[in-house]
Amino acid sequence: MQKSILVVSLLVGSLMGAVMGPMTAAVAQVSIGIGLPNVSIGINVPVYPRLVQVPNYPVYYAPGLASNYFFYDGLYWVYQADNWYASSWYNGPWGVVGPEAVPLYVLRVPVRYYRDPPAYFRGWRSEAPPHWGDHWGRDWQERRRGWDRWDRNAAPHAAPRPVYQRQYSGDRYPRADVQRHDLHNRNYPYQPREAVVRQHYQEQGLQRAPQQRGQNKPAQDHGRGKGKDKDHDKGDDRGKGEDRGQDRRK
Repeated sequence: MQKSILVVSLLVGSLMGAVMGPMTAAVAQVSIGIGLPNVSIGINVPVYPRLVQVPNYPVYYAPGLASNYFFYDGLYWVYQADNWYASSWYNGPWGVVGPEAVPLYVLRVPVRYYRDPPAYFRGWRSEAPPHWGDHWGRDWQERRRGWDRWDRNAAPHAAPRPVYQRQYSGDRYPRADVQRHDLHNRNYPYQPREAVVRQHYQEQGLQRAPQQRGQNKPAQDHGRGKGKDKDHDKGDDRGKGEDRGQDRRK
């Protein structure tokens, strides 16, 4: 009798495993993305940061911040305490991004552009991307095979910076979700390429219908925003000179 019960239990367990296995994989697949933007990551950016484009990459970094802080495809990206975070505003709130979902061009940024590199970056070439495959293991490497090989001549153009956010600093920084989303929609019509960013835009109400995009003209990187951005770009060139000096010190 006990033997029969054991056999039945094993059969039931096997059937449940067969059923739950695909379900678990499906849940894991759905959950890969940007988490709810309510995470405190321990950094404070009181004013809009100076963003400098990484040479030959569609990614910006912030040389004036002591953080691993980037901008790509319409979102800010931060690597902090072994986790990636993203936000549509320069000082958050931030959402956790799983390593399986971080855009490849963000992962490809060379080590030298990490302003607060973790200890395990030591010994890695400054002009090469971090060794994410070694760090996150074989499973991650299999999922993102070829992440460190790409046609550098076919890289997409960098997304425009949301410089309209400069005017929102200190007490003027929008704290309410509705206010941030409304300002973003009215001033930043860029539509992202990356699936994970598009998903985040949709979930946060940041992606408008095509017929609405032309109704509100943004004050950034277009029209009068260009005049402001000229000064911003001059600062960017100075930042590149600082980085060259930093490399010589290395």
